[in-house]
Amino acid sequence: MSIADLRREYTQHGLSETEVAADPFAQFRVWFDHALAAQLPEPNAMTLATATPDGKPSARVVLLKGFDQRGFVFYTNYHSRKGGEIEASGWAALVFFWPDLERQVRVEGRVERVSPQESDDYFASRPAGSRLGAWASPQSQVISGRDVIEQRLSALTTQYADQDVPRPPHWGGYRVVPGTIEFWQGRPNRLHDRLRYRLSDDQRWTVERLAP
Repeated sequence: MSIADLRREYTQHGLSETEVAADPFAQFRVWFDHALAAQLPEPNAMTLATATPDGKPSARVVLLKGFDQRGFVFYTNYHSRKGGEIEASGWAALVFFWPDLERQVRVEGRVERVSPQESDDYFASRPAGSRLGAWASPQSQVISGRDVIEQRLSALTTQYADQDVPRPPHWGGYRVVPGTIEFWQGRPNRLHDRLRYRLSDDQRWTVERLAP
């Protein structure tokens, strides 16, 4: 079968303005709970898109680690490529894709660092190996081989053998503060349902239907 012949008909659900919550974070909670209940692999995986100051885009998959009315939180090395592009532009986009539910969610907005306390609290909850890894890896930098980080990890394991691993100053959380959140539900004949929440100047959310 050729790639062009790969297709799937979406028939599970619809999405109407009368069914969704007035608040997009409440609606996201409903859909995220559905993804959890369906036991999807990595339901918190999301594509994070950033861009350089001259508009060159890049994207990668990261993990959502929390959300509330303030936005969507993930953690990373601030000196990584995504960290550098976020610091330069202050904007990012997220995409969640749950194919078994025939759904995706798109988030666009400005990005801010979470508080140092939030980063400390989350870092302390990570497994010891992950905490050491945050120190060992010069994320996104060119290295001569895997042995570079393995040697660093070995040295750090010895260094912190009998003590807590502190959070590196270059590692912490970002919060994507959305200006728009779109909920996409697959429908037959590629006539999908798309409802976009848009934040107005008076900080109220408006729901708009987009053509598929």
